[in-house]
Amino acid sequence: MAGDRDARETLLREQLAGLRAYVRLRLGRAIRARETSQDLVQSVCREVLEDLGAFEYRGEASFRHWLFRRAENKIRDRGRYWGREKRAAERELASAGRAQDDDAELLAQFETFTTPSRDASAKEELERVEDAFARLSGDYREVILLARVVGLPHKEVAAQMGRSAIATRTLLSRALARLATLLEGEGE
Repeated sequence: MAGDRDARETLLREQLAGLRAYVRLRLGRAIRARETSQDLVQSVCREVLEDLGAFEYRGEASFRHWLFRRAENKIRDRGRYWGREKRAAERELASAGRAQDDDAELLAQFETFTTPSRDASAKEELERVEDAFARLSGDYREVILLARVVGLPHKEVAAQMGRSAIATRTLLSRALARLATLLEGEGE
């Protein structure tokens, strides 16, 4: 029993980088302005670890799907929460500060091999990618997240999006081309 739990915790650790990227890209500006992606990732991980007994392991892909679905549900719940709650201005400002702290924490992880100018450049690049990603259509964002961030095979991406594998390959190609165009500044 304990060995199974340790194995699943290890599997969760192996998925952590992809989960962080997924949550950060999936958040959108409205939630990102109020909560840090790191807080949401920690919350998802805590809940996943608590519910490991309810999960039936059928391979790494099924675990990854379950994990990212849990993250998606958490983000959706937080979006509903922030959408219906009337928040005091002081609390909004405090939350915005936490989002900036999240960026600082991400950049702090790179301090051992970067300079302050590289840190600033990395933060700008992160913001540029997030802004470009946010300007993509919903289908483009979804196919990039599923195929590149979650790492699902084309067949599974197609099943989740209700399309054929060929259609999702074409969609992914167009989505990546559009993202590249936006990142180059030609999509204005």
